Amino acid sequence: MLKQVTPILLIAAVSACSSPIDRRQANGSDEYVLLESQPKLVIPQGLNQPKYSSEYDIPPVGNKVDTSLVGKKLDIRPPLQVLPMAEGTHVEESSDSIKVVVESIDNDIDLRSEMLDILKAYLNSKSIKMVKEDDEAGIIETDWIENQEVIDSNLWGADDVYLVRQRYRFTVNVRPHGRSGNLAIELIDHEERFDGQDQDVILSGEDKRRYTVDMLNNTIAFMSVKRAQLIKAKRLKQSLGIDVSLVKAESTADTEPGASYWLAQAPFNRTWDRLRIVLPEMGFEVVDMDSNKGLYFISVNDDSGFWSSLWNDNKLPLEQGSYRLRIEQDRDNTNTRIYLNDMNDEPLSNEMIETVYQTLADLMQEDRKMR
Repeated sequence: MLKQVTPILLIAAVSACSSPIDRRQANGSDEYVLLESQPKLVIPQGLNQPKYSSEYDIPPVGNKVDTSLVGKKLDIRPPLQVLPMAEGTHVEESSDSIKVVVESIDNDIDLRSEMLDILKAYLNSKSIKMVKEDDEAGIIETDWIENQEVIDSNLWGADDVYLVRQRYRFTVNVRPHGRSGNLAIELIDHEERFDGQDQDVILSGEDKRRYTVDMLNNTIAFMSVKRAQLIKAKRLKQSLGIDVSLVKAESTADTEPGASYWLAQAPFNRTWDRLRIVLPEMGFEVVDMDSNKGLYFISVNDDSGFWSSLWNDNKLPLEQGSYRLRIEQDRDNTNTRIYLNDMNDEPLSNEMIETVYQTLADLMQEDRKMR
């Protein structure tokens, strides 16, 4: 059967008739390999020896260099580098293994689960099947990945196709503290066929490195897109307002009244971050903070009243001095309690908590612009 092709395609087919093996080798003759070092020019007696320049002298090779890699055995392709393009990734210096260090970008997301989910999403996006998924061990092995390339296009029959089939193993390791880990890759199977015939190709260490680095870079590029989406979603979530309610102290005839407090309908970390913005707007000066204990050390003075006037007209009904704002996770782990105490860590009066409540609630509930 005669194929219908355009002249442009014919020219492209003729110019591209080279196999992956050919592209590793330099064009032209390699007769220089057979040349031996030439002796210096013999100067007749009575004439001066000319001065020889060392500008073009080839320096001696190191002890680790394979001197047999000359001519057709020499791979002229430039080496590939691992490109840690995703947020929170970098390459360990002086590391011989092909892996990328991955750091957590959100404490609310398990790093191991994030990395495994991104790996699976990338393979699914490329229609690559997985033959092994061990989330506990952090290992994913792919099925055969096939790449076909037309070497010689035939107008009257089948094309000559060069086929490369490979299988990879991804390994995810996360340190016990869960804040960082690494993503490693390994080429575990490799086959090459030309026109249906198996090619007896033995990959060198550099060949294996090129293939694995290329696959790893594609994976990290996909991770870069996904992490950018996560960061944007987190910023959008943080920009939304937080509802705050007043929980009044209850008392009975037999017990003393407790302390009133504010209840934020958000987890601890989000409430903590929003208070860093809201407290100065209320008129407090943040002197110090301790997130491990959930403490803000704040004060009220004449200068802090100026800053609060920039965002609202309400003046805090508090005396000048130092205070402590303590926040703690509620029992349901979705809400956060906020207590306002004096410098001696004694609760303020319930009337004062109720008076300050409306200013706090209004500022906490405002939606903020994304930065």
